[in-house]
Amino acid sequence: MRRPAVTPLHRRGFLRGAAAGLGTAAGLGTAAAADVADRAPLTAVPFHGKHQAAVLTPPARATVLAALDVTAADRAELADLLRTLTRRARFLTDGGMPPPAGITAPPPDSGILGPRVPGEDAVRITLSAGASLFDDRYGLAPHAPRLLRTMPAFPDDDLDPAWCHGDLALQLCADNTDTVLHALRDLTRHTRGGMQIRWRLDGFTGPPRPTGTPRNLFGFKDGIANPDVRDARLMRRLVWTDTGGSHLVVRLIRMHVEFWDRVTLAEQERMLGRSRDTGAPLDGDHETDTPRYAHDPTGEVIPLDSHIRLAAPRTPDTDGQQLLRRSYSYDRGVDAGGNLDMGLLFCCYQRDPERQFAAVQKRLAGEPLADYVTPFGGGYFFTLPGVRDGADWYGRALLEGVSGP
Repeated sequence: MRRPAVTPLHRRGFLRGAAAGLGTAAGLGTAAAADVADRAPLTAVPFHGKHQAAVLTPPARATVLAALDVTAADRAELADLLRTLTRRARFLTDGGMPPPAGITAPPPDSGILGPRVPGEDAVRITLSAGASLFDDRYGLAPHAPRLLRTMPAFPDDDLDPAWCHGDLALQLCADNTDTVLHALRDLTRHTRGGMQIRWRLDGFTGPPRPTGTPRNLFGFKDGIANPDVRDARLMRRLVWTDTGGSHLVVRLIRMHVEFWDRVTLAEQERMLGRSRDTGAPLDGDHETDTPRYAHDPTGEVIPLDSHIRLAAPRTPDTDGQQLLRRSYSYDRGVDAGGNLDMGLLFCCYQRDPERQFAAVQKRLAGEPLADYVTPFGGGYFFTLPGVRDGADWYGRALLEGVSGP
């Protein structure tokens, strides 16, 4: 996809002006956080820590995921961009009163959350880097994360280049849509000239209905078998890299709901391998029950080609392939043919995308469910390590450890 043209006027000055004075209300003394357990909705998460804390928090009610093209002219401008993103993210996470503006200046904030940005509204921000950021523009190629690649097309994909990849991925999550949109406007406003949106998709999560894991737009509970984020050792084995980051896979998946709604419930359940009402595996009673594949070797109860059985066979060889799923539903209205355009904004975190996500995806190739879903976009990204304190910033170790142009 061709990179957009950039207006060079005052680009670096704009970034530096945004960085100075607009992040001072951020509360730089926020306590550091290491591994953060799942939290209930509307609970704020600390900004500072070894990891970006939003990785381990459960899906909020609303999200925006935006892939971005970095338009900074050189590495110095890229550093300005990342510092500005850090200051604004810190402020938006902690909340506070925007600094006063001069009489002739535009307001310092959009005002859609009122005069004060409420920290208790729990905006959660995650910043990740795509493989294209490590090309020859900024001298970063020798320092690219070893396992970061451009997302390939898998057998059942129909990828649209306009909805794929990006230099950065920015995810904003909150339990109110206006909180997410406020954060998006703030971050894009203060980074004008340094980056611009390549593609964007808004998502949402419904409440548990009636209890347990929320449902996707096929009516099934989504993300039941997630690993326990409270287990720090397990998170180090499955999610975190040695640097404190993680690999994010984003998949934009259209769900052909009008065709799905014409399929019998029994067939839907056999394609998924779970009961729609309870979320239980077809050989169980509760959503948290573990499928007993050893007692069903021929797939009489849970078909051998069901989604859950292909995705997680639960064998010693596949034990380390578990993903931390963070998925949302989306609704884009209707397509040109008048069909409902809705589906899944699938996100997952892992230590090794080839050994984990790609291995699972290859097993799912040609599954019966593939007739009802079409992956059309997304990308592979490396979620940067956390911002440890008030002097740190996104990507600092990466940028300060690089020499060259």
